[in-house]
Amino acid sequence: MSSESSKKRKPKVIRSDVPPEGKRGKGDTDQDVRYYSEESEVDLRDPIKDYELYRETCQELQRLMAEIQELKSRGIKENASEIDERRVQSCVHFMTLKKLNRLAHIRLKKGRDQTHEAKQKVDAYHLQLQNLLYEVMHLQKEITKCLEFKSKHEEIELVSLEEFYREAPPEISRPAITLAEPHQQTLARLDWELEQRKRLAEKYKECLTSKEKILKEIEVKKEYLSSLQPRLNSIMQASLPVQEYLFMPFDQAHKQYETARHLPPPLYVLFVQASAYGQACDKKLVVAIEGSVEEAKALYKPPEDSQDDESDSDAEEEQTTKRRRPTLGVQLDDKRKEMLKRHPLSVTIDLKCKDENVLHLTFHYLMNLNVMTVKAKVTTAMEMTTAISAGDLLSPDSLLNCLYPGDHGRKTPNPANQFQFDKVGIVTLSDYVTELGHPYVWVQKLGGLHFPKDQPQHTVTADNSLSASHMELTVKLLRSRLQSRLALHKQFASLEHGVVPVSSEFQQLFPTKVVSRLVKWAALPFEAYAELPYTKDVIEAGLAEDTHLYYMALIERGTAKLQAAVVLNPGYSTLPPVFSLCLNWKGERNSSNDDNIRAMESEVNVHYKELWGPKPGYQLLTNQLQRLCMVLDVYLETEPHDPSVEGPKEFPQEKMCLRLVRGPLRLKPFKFNYPQGFFSHR
Repeated sequence: MSSESSKKRKPKVIRSDVPPEGKRGKGDTDQDVRYYSEESEVDLRDPIKDYELYRETCQELQRLMAEIQELKSRGIKENASEIDERRVQSCVHFMTLKKLNRLAHIRLKKGRDQTHEAKQKVDAYHLQLQNLLYEVMHLQKEITKCLEFKSKHEEIELVSLEEFYREAPPEISRPAITLAEPHQQTLARLDWELEQRKRLAEKYKECLTSKEKILKEIEVKKEYLSSLQPRLNSIMQASLPVQEYLFMPFDQAHKQYETARHLPPPLYVLFVQASAYGQACDKKLVVAIEGSVEEAKALYKPPEDSQDDESDSDAEEEQTTKRRRPTLGVQLDDKRKEMLKRHPLSVTIDLKCKDENVLHLTFHYLMNLNVMTVKAKVTTAMEMTTAISAGDLLSPDSLLNCLYPGDHGRKTPNPANQFQFDKVGIVTLSDYVTELGHPYVWVQKLGGLHFPKDQPQHTVTADNSLSASHMELTVKLLRSRLQSRLALHKQFASLEHGVVPVSSEFQQLFPTKVVSRLVKWAALPFEAYAELPYTKDVIEAGLAEDTHLYYMALIERGTAKLQAAVVLNPGYSTLPPVFSLCLNWKGERNSSNDDNIRAMESEVNVHYKELWGPKPGYQLLTNQLQRLCMVLDVYLETEPHDPSVEGPKEFPQEKMCLRLVRGPLRLKPFKFNYPQGFFSHR
């Protein structure tokens, strides 16, 4: 059976009748020669049928190999002929497979060639597309340049078209032509603009001539007014009894202005601007001049030449031979005193508040340094309760610190002073501020002095406009600083007795029952604050400087003690206090090892605007302390009970919380919701 089937299956050979070039026989040029071409055969054969032939050939090979294996396993010599026959059939099938393999490779090569030709066509089309896009982009740029072209006439503000056609004469406007052609219309408008400018130039010349006439009239009137001065003086002297009777001290004000003539320019500018501001805007601002007028007059008199007789000089030389010359240290002290010499006159400003508290400011002028200084003093209407922690609030050295940000008044604002200090051995002016006053930058601006650091000037003169531009804001800041410090003074007196004063308008921010209480409130030196381990982040962030005020608050509930280190900015309450917390309960907990302590700090440091209330917000500090007591209650009441400890829970839950903890950080609900009265997470 196998031999018959192998005989039936024979490889098919396809021959083409088309002869290839160059294979024609010599002398048989007219005779057709048949040849075999597999490349042309590929186009005629069906790939699916070739695949089926490939499968059938593989199956036949498997069958023949199995029969050969079976015949060899029998070991009969008569089977040798059959084995050879099957070998021949297998070789024929191998030839078929080789042919199919060649056909497959030819198909693959043709497919690749077709793909390559298609890719070349696509690349050609893509190149053409890029060329077209480049041409489009180039044309768009040219169009944009044309649209953005600006002519010189565009900078001239021409009159509107309605006004142009209404006022311009017909020989210039030419409506018959310009209405249809925009270019001619623009030229006509430019001609009309030129005509108008010629007219204005003539009018300007006429105004100059009239101005000169008016100036001559003013000079005549000035001469007339100068002759009135003696008459006015006699009238003022005659009206003194009337002024005293009517309580209208015009003469006293006149004398004060006469004294102001002897003030140095910065103090004079301050006096004039402060007096003008008090008369116009602030009736509770009182300006006065203190000091010796005679000494001020003597400063501007030339020294008299003293000529001693020769006999007197000889006698003095004999007496002074026994005296010692002053030492170098004494000479430096004299030079320092001369360098830091103040003008004999000073300007005082009294700022009165609504509660009759007064801030006394005394302004001095250092003649050799060309800077102004100020000394402050507070007078209260009622005796205030003395609080130990409020010692630095009304201190003259810290009362006006950082009225403007960064203005601590320890260094001289005049860059030239440092060279003067080097000559006499003065390290810094801060060693003398207690005696001379603080040279704040805002003090210099009130006196019209400005010392630019980037463009140093040889001489700095007092400027009235600079003083006037800073007067109103500075007076408001000074009055606000006094009121905030007095409010803090009252609050500190209550805090030292363990009472956190909360006004009625802020009661809704806290629950009715707060168990934690304030047990200690004390001032803290900057060095002690810096040594605390939980305040390093505040110092590194630049929120704690030596000009700030530092306090320590201790809040207790049961065995839990919460320490709060408070940084009070001099600009309170515009700038809020900064709290750093440390809880001593079952170990020491702070923001570095407890996320809920960090959340408690954010409740008072980040969400302080909720506690600010209406301006000026002087109750912010006490509201922050009350919120600390509230969040400490929530922290302790939401802590899980330790089952290993017998007895009731130390801090029973009294606050209503929607959810005790939330998130992977297990944060507690510190936000109080009014009027529902429950706590929730932010």
